[in-house]
Amino acid sequence: MDGGLIPEFYIVLVEPKYSGNLGAVARVMMNFGFKNLLLVKPCPLNEECYVRAVHAYSILDNAKIFDSFEEVSSFLDYLVATSSIETKSDKKHLRNPLSLEEFSNNIFDIEGKVGIVFGREDYGLYNPEIASCDIMLRIPTNDEYPSMNLSHAVAIVLYTLFISSAFKPRKKRNLGRVEKEKLFEFFNLLLEEISYPEHKKEKTRIMVKRIMGRAMPSKWEYHTLMGVIGKAIENIQKNKKSR
Repeated sequence: MDGGLIPEFYIVLVEPKYSGNLGAVARVMMNFGFKNLLLVKPCPLNEECYVRAVHAYSILDNAKIFDSFEEVSSFLDYLVATSSIETKSDKKHLRNPLSLEEFSNNIFDIEGKVGIVFGREDYGLYNPEIASCDIMLRIPTNDEYPSMNLSHAVAIVLYTLFISSAFKPRKKRNLGRVEKEKLFEFFNLLLEEISYPEHKKEKTRIMVKRIMGRAMPSKWEYHTLMGVIGKAIENIQKNKKSR
């Protein structure tokens, strides 16, 4: 996005099946000033794709292509899943979405590569892909027909970010992918040390990922939290050795 905005946005399309949709997404991106397109195992970028893109050829020409979702995930610092399916329960965190308004009001407070991930036209994103993302977004739609056309969904999300960026004061936060991975590594170790029930671990991991995704902590907050978790693990391990 132009204007030196923080963060650096990337639009990620996972296994898009129709070249016309690719072109339409590129056009929408150009409309709202987003330049970075990442494609995971896309269909061919054929003539229809470029016809639908109109004047957004450069976005298609500069798009980066990845062989897997894991590969594109490792390229980014913060991942935002999108889905038309939500779970309306505080006890189920996988598809518990953040509102577009809340997301657009807070995302400019962080620094790094932010990927907004859109799934396949027929199946969307798979559960493991959503689980690996920091947060999930859902565009409010009629429950009778919640699924939107790919380019229309991209347009709504980018429009929301575009109008928010015009008024949002920018401040830097420095928590990136490496710090997040280390935090989750420490949290997983803490679960092991306290003998947390095995059948609850995965849901709890996703819950913490969603909490951290919504909080968008600063580097100072990260180091403070890491210090607390690290000290707790250290004390638990000392107590075990003294028994």
